[in-house]
Amino acid sequence: MNLKKIRRTAGISQLKLALDLNMSQNTISRYETGEREPGINELIKIANYFNVSVDYLIGRTENPKMNKQ
Repeated sequence: MNLKKIRRTAGISQLKLALDLNMSQNTISRYETGEREPGINELIKIANYFNVSVDYLIGRTENPKMNKQ
């Protein structure tokens, strides 16, 4: 998952992201280390927050842009 990379590029701390998404910092940390995987609702929240596609977030593509139809 590209969460750590995206978060760092945006200059956002784990704590800020967690507060903005109404999650715990521990949860964000576990997502970043692979200790825990987010569900689809969490993936969508994170992707929307960073304005990237879920596919980019989970590493299925190198293109961060969301396809608008």
